[in-house]
Amino acid sequence: MAAIQPGDPAPDFAAEAHDGSHFKLSDFRGQKAVVLFFYPGDGTPVCTAEVCAFRDSFADFSDAGAVVIGVSGDSLESHRDFAAKQRLPFLLVSDQDGAIRKSFGVPKTLVILPGRVTYVIDKQGIVRLVFNSQLNAAKHISEALQVVKQLSADAV
Repeated sequence: MAAIQPGDPAPDFAAEAHDGSHFKLSDFRGQKAVVLFFYPGDGTPVCTAEVCAFRDSFADFSDAGAVVIGVSGDSLESHRDFAAKQRLPFLLVSDQDGAIRKSFGVPKTLVILPGRVTYVIDKQGIVRLVFNSQLNAAKHISEALQVVKQLSADAV
């Protein structure tokens, strides 16, 4: 499948999160913007920095009306341990079979590494940001927050 671009509808998916909750992406439609970020794996230095930066900005995302969801190919057990260790206030989803990553068209880096891509999806389910940077994890947060705040301002 081709990579999702800004202006495209976000592919719907159902998932179990690390906390045991079940949801569909479309459950947020009409209610909240969604920041969906794909990262390579739990516990690696760059991924931990990225996830902790989302954690540290979580209140800003919430205040702007967005939920944050992280996705990697790690197991739910790995996500539970990682979320507890890093005190994460948002959901982590396991994509062990790669189906969610494939539905969004998240590319691999150097053919083997799962890509690091962040999507901002508005309340109508339309993708408003696709930010792809394997090494600049911090910029994922600033780019996503800028778009979420703009969506919030536009809604007023």
